[in-house]
Amino acid sequence: MNGFHGEYEVTVDAKGRFLLPGGLKKQLPEGESSFILSRGFEKCLTLYPIKSWEQILAKISQLNDFDPKVRQFRRQFLGGATEVELDSAGRMLLPASLKEYAGLGKDVVIAAALDRFEIWDAAKYKELFEDFSSEAFSELAKDVMSAKNIE
Repeated sequence: MNGFHGEYEVTVDAKGRFLLPGGLKKQLPEGESSFILSRGFEKCLTLYPIKSWEQILAKISQLNDFDPKVRQFRRQFLGGATEVELDSAGRMLLPASLKEYAGLGKDVVIAAALDRFEIWDAAKYKELFEDFSSEAFSELAKDVMSAKNIE
């Protein structure tokens, strides 16, 4: 997998469903219709294709159960993780508890994040970029992309 790309604006209906955008579907493996939806690190949701989720679980399963930080991380990361499937119309249902956690309204943005997608309330997502200057982005890029961070 080369990584997903793009931002997609979608509307959540009264039942908590949205239509998976065609541009996003084209990037998924043929026939992919099952995902894991979980809490994101920020107030968003993270949508994992099953293969991406399995790779993360393999890493998490190697962590030391005797470390209290590991147990707390597992609770936070795995708690609320829910398998979701596309219905026959290509819609996905957002569980109410996860929708509430992320503060999702009617308008949301699905943003690619390498091997997964983040689902944001559209207004919150817009604020991420409005409150971040080009100078701050340049400084962040320098810090993150420095040789010491890339192996």
